[in-house]
Amino acid sequence: MDLSPDKPLAGLLAPLFALRGKDDLGVGDIGALRELVDWAAAEGFGMVQLLPVNETGNDHSPYNAISSVALEPVTLEISPTALPDLSADEIALITGGGVREKLLAGPVDYVDVKALKERLLRRAFENFLAHTWRSHGVRLRRYRQFCRAEAGWLEDYTLFRVLMEMHGGSECWDRWPAEVRTAADARAWLAALPHTQRREMDLRMRFRRYVQWLAWEQWAAVKKYADAKGVALMGDIPFGVSYYSADVWAQPQLFDHAWSGGCPPERVFATDPFTYKWGQNWGIPLYRWDALRAQNFDWWRQRVRKVRGCFHLFRIDHILGFFRIYGFPWRPERNAEFLPLTEDEARARTGGELPHFTPHEDDTPEHKSANCAQGEEVLRVLLAECGPFRLIGEDLGVVPDYVRPCLARLGIAGFKIPYWEREPDDTMTPGTAYARISVTTYATHDFEPLRAMWENWMAKIAAAETGGPETHAARDTAWREVRQLAAWAGFEVPCITPYTDAIHEHLLRALCASNAWMAIYMITDLFGSTQRFNVPGAISDTNWSQRLAQPIRTWHTDPALTQRMIRVRAVLKETRRA
Repeated sequence: MDLSPDKPLAGLLAPLFALRGKDDLGVGDIGALRELVDWAAAEGFGMVQLLPVNETGNDHSPYNAISSVALEPVTLEISPTALPDLSADEIALITGGGVREKLLAGPVDYVDVKALKERLLRRAFENFLAHTWRSHGVRLRRYRQFCRAEAGWLEDYTLFRVLMEMHGGSECWDRWPAEVRTAADARAWLAALPHTQRREMDLRMRFRRYVQWLAWEQWAAVKKYADAKGVALMGDIPFGVSYYSADVWAQPQLFDHAWSGGCPPERVFATDPFTYKWGQNWGIPLYRWDALRAQNFDWWRQRVRKVRGCFHLFRIDHILGFFRIYGFPWRPERNAEFLPLTEDEARARTGGELPHFTPHEDDTPEHKSANCAQGEEVLRVLLAECGPFRLIGEDLGVVPDYVRPCLARLGIAGFKIPYWEREPDDTMTPGTAYARISVTTYATHDFEPLRAMWENWMAKIAAAETGGPETHAARDTAWREVRQLAAWAGFEVPCITPYTDAIHEHLLRALCASNAWMAIYMITDLFGSTQRFNVPGAISDTNWSQRLAQPIRTWHTDPALTQRMIRVRAVLKETRRA
């Protein structure tokens, strides 16, 4: 696939869980992704961006995976074609009695969806074991080849996964019995079990290998399918991995267990007191770069190589972390304890430490140079594994002045959020001035959709007509923001104006007319929806669970959407991105 920056692309960002496929079971799956690829190709989009698809823990966040390699089983397509170890009758029996209909009714119910898919996959595994000797010889060979080739990560993961089952489904390995809190101890414990118990454990681990084999086969197939349609798939590699992951459990020497990664205080999150005061504490362990370097960065090399099996392009979430990351000397479980404390009081509880950037603050030229050198070293390793122009860097937040020049030297496209790109006079940088090696978008998965943002601006402006001085200040800020965005997109907003199709088209055209290599529209922005997938810093059942209202197969029959997409296709052709 030609992925040269000389060929401008238009892309869609669509969380897989949000898609409604023809045969899904309450969460978007690979079958739904195939439908989206068909739709995107027909509408002129050359790229589809997804969120991470690694297996998640009990918080269901795609950015808090329990493995840097293992794929999320709920993404598996369950059909006789995609999963030949299950018959249509078996699928109908297990999903019947209103079970599927209940799961389709609202947002993703991860507990029930995971339980249902587990039942289906266990039945498939039983059939696989029962019939491999008779009619599945080729598949059995492929399964065994997969297990041999992937043993380096698969064996630790499957043992970790079975131990989770044995301890109430909890991935919190530091609360397991002492004899299994590390992979080394757990292997010794396993070897000492009586023969019958070892056989039972082996069978349970074989099931987990089988599920991963199916997942990697299905993801490789959908990548090949997208290839044939001329649609590139962009995956997402989070900078960190969950503290409660098979990786940290199996290779503790690669991670700093005393510190948690996050980002510094952000005043825009005034509704979240902890983030406003201390920053976001993500709970990811910091890396021991010396230990990773001693292993030739094999852990990171493996991570990139595996993502290549599913995707054409790779977005590194929080690429700034390779240069320096904001660290907390406490885990997120203690955030409430530290919220009311002064800095001196916090120091008293951490041995004198406060959250700060590591390995160095950007406070001296020498520290900046050291941070830049580390980031460039690691990124060169990743580029060696994925090839030129396939690595995309999410370089948002508090961006040091050396990061973007470094990305440019390496040929790594960074992000351009129009209202964050500013000239010295505080006007928005014209899209025509964006570097070609860049990605522009109005919204990531963490953002408020365009329509919601626009409507909030208008609500603040309207509220000032009957409110006090504080509403007048909010009105003035809203007017400044909305008029700057409108001017950037080439139109005017003289008075309170609803979010119309004309405004939608202006904003889309301006994004696509930029000089950036990729122009990406979040699916909710494309449809003009106010639906939001995640609110950073918030713990809520609505995060990572919202689904689009309509199944993909009905999009082409929706009159309003059909008319909108006629205009979108015209814009893509006009800007030579179709």
